[in-house]
Amino acid sequence: MNSIGIDIGGTKIAGAVVDELGTILDERRVPTPAADPKAIVDAVVQMVEELALDREIAAVGAAAPGFIDAAQSLVYYAPNLAMRHEPFREQLEQRLGRPILIENDANAAGWAEFRFGAGRLASDMVMLTIGTGVGGAIVHDDTLFRGGFGAAGELGHMRLVPGGLPCGCGARGCIEQYGSGRALLRMAGEVADAGGIGLALAARRDAAGELTGGDVAALLMDEDPGALAALRRLGRHLGEACASLSAILDPQIFVFGGGVAQAGEHLLQPIREAYLSNLPARGYHPEPDFLIAELVNDAGVVGAADLARAQFVRPGDPEAFTPHPGTVSE
Repeated sequence: MNSIGIDIGGTKIAGAVVDELGTILDERRVPTPAADPKAIVDAVVQMVEELALDREIAAVGAAAPGFIDAAQSLVYYAPNLAMRHEPFREQLEQRLGRPILIENDANAAGWAEFRFGAGRLASDMVMLTIGTGVGGAIVHDDTLFRGGFGAAGELGHMRLVPGGLPCGCGARGCIEQYGSGRALLRMAGEVADAGGIGLALAARRDAAGELTGGDVAALLMDEDPGALAALRRLGRHLGEACASLSAILDPQIFVFGGGVAQAGEHLLQPIREAYLSNLPARGYHPEPDFLIAELVNDAGVVGAADLARAQFVRPGDPEAFTPHPGTVSE
């Protein structure tokens, strides 16, 4: 039975019809009205109605970027959306006339990788999404770990450097300040300032007035030594963080997603090296695999759809979803 997954990002809302094998059968994308929670609800409702038209849909799940409560109902806080203690599930259920699953976006992406991607052969996995910030997801014993208050897995806000750089969460020294796309840009700028191997980075910055993620990505594709040096710095920080996470969670696999992970082995090599240098009881502890995510931009919708199917559909259940008429389409 097919299900619908919605992935709400800071700039776009993606939706898809997903089958039981994680295959996308149909999809939609619209800009996110990030400053207006009601408009976000309207956009999600309209997208679900369009995707469900003339189809049997067994379940619907929506992934949002932020802190979700343990009941998977409220969005406590979404840093890139104007959502504060928003009763998101209730709003969607009233409009669509059916139970809806609400999940953190990194959890949804991590679950997709665990079920259908790089983590599919493991029972215990940690995923880090390396984009503008750093997201995380933990799977333990084949189960997504949400914690006592529903907000577990915010790995980007584990402290890495005591008294370090200030973070948007209000703390200092978080992984996000040393292992994210923004951190890579900062490190690339520092390499450019130093001259030497940073000449190509400096030239790009001087030509455009600032370095962009696209600039650094292009130089990484060309294996520019300055861009690679910045990436190695980022990878070392992530490897140190993974060593601490391994001591606590003991995963079989670390999976890395997000835009920076497209650097592939150039990112994984310094991560592995720093991990081994900081691993407690090295030589006496099994070592996990370090892998790049496989589902890339589809992970959020696939994970949200699969989690909704698991929660709402029982084996042999013939129930399908006929959308409730919503005000958006009237």
